Order: sequence, then structure tokens, then C-alpha cells
Amino acid sequence: MKLKYCIISSFIVLGGLCSCADVLDTAPDGRLSMKDIFADPTKVGAFLNTCYNHLPRKGYFYWGWDPAPVSLSDDAWTSGDGGSGVAPKVYRGQVSASDHPVRDAWLDDSQKNTWCTNNYWARYWQQIRLCTQFIENIDDAAVNSEIDRDRFRAEAHVLRAYFYSELVKWFGKVPVVRESIAFDADFSGMRRESVYDVVKFIEEDCDAAIYSDNLPWRITTASEGLRMTKAVAWAIKSKMMLFAASPLFNEGMNHWEEAYLVNRDAVNALKNNGYELFKECTNPTTYGTGKAAAFRQLFNTAADYVAEPRDKETIWQHVGHTCFVWHIGYIGSKGMNGIDGTYACGACPTQELVDAFNTLDGEPVLNLENPYNDEKHLLPNYNSRNTQYNPDDPFANRDPRMEETLMHNGSTFVWSGETKTVQTYKGGYNEINLNPGQVYNTRTGYYHCKFVQPGACKQNGIQTPAWKFFRLAEIILDYAEAAAEAGHLTDAKDAVDEIRARVGMPKLPAGLSQKEMILRVRNERQVELAWEECRYFDLRRWQQPDGDLSESCQWLTGMEPVRQPDGTFKYERYSISQNPRGGCETRDLLLPVPVVEAARLEAVTGESWQNPGW
Repeated sequence: MKLKYCIISSFIVLGGLCSCADVLDTAPDGRLSMKDIFADPTKVGAFLNTCYNHLPRKGYFYWGWDPAPVSLSDDAWTSGDGGSGVAPKVYRGQVSASDHPVRDAWLDDSQKNTWCTNNYWARYWQQIRLCTQFIENIDDAAVNSEIDRDRFRAEAHVLRAYFYSELVKWFGKVPVVRESIAFDADFSGMRRESVYDVVKFIEEDCDAAIYSDNLPWRITTASEGLRMTKAVAWAIKSKMMLFAASPLFNEGMNHWEEAYLVNRDAVNALKNNGYELFKECTNPTTYGTGKAAAFRQLFNTAADYVAEPRDKETIWQHVGHTCFVWHIGYIGSKGMNGIDGTYACGACPTQELVDAFNTLDGEPVLNLENPYNDEKHLLPNYNSRNTQYNPDDPFANRDPRMEETLMHNGSTFVWSGETKTVQTYKGGYNEINLNPGQVYNTRTGYYHCKFVQPGACKQNGIQTPAWKFFRLAEIILDYAEAAAEAGHLTDAKDAVDEIRARVGMPKLPAGLSQKEMILRVRNERQVELAWEECRYFDLRRWQQPDGDLSESCQWLTGMEPVRQPDGTFKYERYSISQNPRGGCETRDLLLPVPVVEAARLEAVTGESWQNPGW
């Protein structure tokens, strides 16, 4: 069957063109032919630049100033839950295959209502199309040097791998499209390939870049800040093999040994080429001298573009856009627009995230296999081996990363040069407020601080640097997970121990079983990668295809300090909402394919293109 009309999918749509005119050989501006473009070295470079379009901003730049993937995991609950943002709509169950707030989120005002920029599915297929066209034409293109040709080709391969990886993360199975598709092509044989097969295609693209003689390992000049590197290729390859091996995607096949080998090679390649954890705080005046000072500095300082950078951990970061802002997602107060003009406290860390931080002796607070004795998480199942945790003093003796990730009752912070103390108890300046119409105070008893530079306030409006897409610690934890799942327990332990050593946490105990090791790796991922959009995908890919998120995300809790007559506090857990949170059904493990797109492709191929439950 021949398609004689434009389908919505950007398999065949260029740059928002909606006509069925003969545009296959037309460049993205709609005027020049491909022959014209690839006959001019300047235009070749410009075409490659279009392949970098639509990179997501992440952080708070989803609709409604909310870090949506964080707020849709068990790490956070947004204070904007009464509004019309992405997460609140999911909380209320206002989602459908035709209108899904996550899939259709716009990331800044310039993208609102712009075709193909507020839809992950269309946006990323458009970019894959551009990358494919560039790869098809670069061999015969006019370039200034063969070095340029080789590097440009490698960059396009990595970019295509990245956009494919994003599609897999959000939608699961997708077609593997190796070549540009003509408008009159026969689409009847097109299929959604298994995630493993798509990942193998992603791996091919990554390898094409890794084996390039001219793609650098690290960007060393600011003007090239966003460009692809071999390190990015390894990071994508590492992460996606982890997805392919995970229960949600593996179709009953065991790919963990392969994931282990790929991730081992990724870690070794990165370390052998100058990547290492950022361990020493270079600005103690701002970040202090605590064990996790370097950890906090990492997220609030842009990686430097020099041959021997201060930050050798960041693999790839955005440029030109902040990912968090001081006046959102920080601390708020009662009766006013936050402290000193704070716009909103944004997403608030949950008690579930706080529970994840070990005590200083390295023991989990809760039993990781069965952390709660009730559906609503109000009855914690404490780890019987933990002797340092005190429910009446719950923030003492905890992993140093906790204080650099969130603020709790009794935390101190500097605001307009004055040291203040967080007061989340009833009547306190930062008390809990569960009213959905009030966005200034915490819903959970906690405030976020990981991506806020100490001292940031209205009078000192310090913006967080651009989003770090990949950093070495995540790749090390990818390796740890694959090693644990494949039974290489010593390697898994060594990888987790390396991450913990940065902040002075003790090594994992010797002799853990495979099941125990897997649980410890998952726990470490939640702690180390909190607020970095990893937890959203981790919780989903760890599920079986018929699983759901009811156990982890349906009921979430906060912690209320109750002030005693002697000035001390008792701490009481409570349900943030009296209703179960939406977005926890089996269908919510993946986003829906746009309805019209799925229907047209089903009509052509005779197979369903929609994800289960939608």
C-alpha cells in the first residue's frame, strides 16, 4: 500500500512542513535543495546545526515551572498541585492518549504552540529524520577538510542515537529507520521493533562515533559547548543497554551479562580518557567544607571548557539555559510570596526520598525489600540492623548528601546575608500547608536545595547552570546495576563503594546476596541521582510489563514536626493527599503514541501502534 498523504509522524515531515509537495530533497528552511546545501561547506555546517534542535531543557522548564519527571516519581510532590501544570494534571488523572501533559509539555514560552516542539514523539522523529539525511549526504558533501567530514558525520550519529534513546525512554518500542523515507514509500511493512533491537541500532550509531578519529573525548572551548563527543556516545550506549535489559523492556530475555560488559567498557573508556568523579570542593566559601560540599558544587557550577577542567565528571551539559532557578523550588513561608519574594517552593521532597538516605554507618533506615508495612507508607518497616536512626531525631547521623539535597525542620540557610532556620512545624515561618491553592509552602515538610546555590535569594538571584545530561557517577551506577543483575557482585560493590566514598560514606558490607546487592544499588541510585530525572524512569523500567506504580507512587507521605512544651519535637508521618495520586496504572509505565499518528499507522500496517492501556 502506498501512502499518498502526509502522516503526522516526522518519519517524513521536515521542519514543520505540512504540504505533501516534493520536499524530500528540500532542506529544513523549505527553500534550498539538498544538492544546494551539501555543495556549500558553510551550509553543510548549518544543516548539522539543525540536528541539534529540540534538545530538551529539563529541570524546571516543563509547563508550570515544575520538574515534572521528579514530581511524578516518589521523590517529590509539587506545591503547584492545584494548578494546571504537567504533574498536577497527572495527579488528578487528567490524561489521555490524545492529550497527555507529559508528552505534550512545552519547555519554554518560545516553544508553546509551535508545531513539532511540544510533542516528544513528533519532535524527536523530526530530529532523527534530519540526522539521517545528514548522514546520507555527508560522504559526498563539500567540506573544508576531511577532518570536518569525519567529525560532522560522527556528531550526527551521536545525535541520532540520543533522540532515539529519548523515544525509547518515553515510549518503549519504536521503528528502526535507517534511511530517509520517501512520501510515496510503502509503509505497510513498518513495525515497532523490540527495545533490544532499537538499542542495538543506537549502539551502532554510538560505535560509529566512538571509532571516529576526529571526534573529541571532551569539549575544550565554550563556543563548542553543546557538541557531541565520544564520551556522550559511551554514556548513551551505557544507559540504553541498561534499559534493554530491564524487566519492562526485555521481553523475557536475559540481557544483563551484555549490559554488564557494555557498561564495564563504558566506565573504563571514560576513566581512561580523563573522566573522574568531582571530589574536591573548589569554593568552600560558598559550599562549605562538609563531606558532600563537592557534590553540591557539582550541580550549581557549570563544567568548564578547558583541556584540564576543574570538573572532570560532567560528560555533557546544555548551554544557554538554566535548569533550576532560585525563586522556584526553594524555601517558602506563610502569609507572603515566599521568603523575600520567592515565587513558589515548587516540588517538595517526600518522606520516601528522605527515608532512602542511609545513616552514617552505611545502614539503610528501612528494610529495602519491604520498606513499609502499609499501603499508605505511614508504618515504616525499619531495618533491624540499623542502630543509629532515631525516629525522634530523624535527621541526625544521616548520609551527608541528604543535607545537600533537601532542607528539613532545623536546617539552616543563608538569605540576604542572614542565617535562618527552617521552621516547618505548625506556626513556624515555613510551616506545612496542604491547601492546593497555596504554592509558597511545602506539602511534605521538606524543601528542595540540591540545585540551588547557597545564598541565592531575591537580592542575590543566582541561576543554576544548564542541565547536565550525563555525568560519570550515573554511568558508574549503571555499571553497578548491570553487574549486580548479572551476578558480578564484587564489581557491583566496588562501583557503589566508589560513589559512596566521595561523600565519606562507608563501603557496602561484604557478603551481600545478589538480591541484597540489587536492592542496595537501587537505593544508591535514588540517593545519588535524586532530582536528576533518573528515578522517574528507574521506577518504570524495573516493573514487569503488567506491573504498575501503585506500591511506590500512589500514596506518598510527609513528616510534620510537632513542637513539644520543652521546645523539642516529635515527628509524625502523614499522607500528603487524602486521595490516591494518579499516574500509577500499568498504562503509565509508558507515554501514549499520539492518537492520530497511531491510528494512521495501524491503518497502513494492520498492527496496533498504541502502548498498552491507552
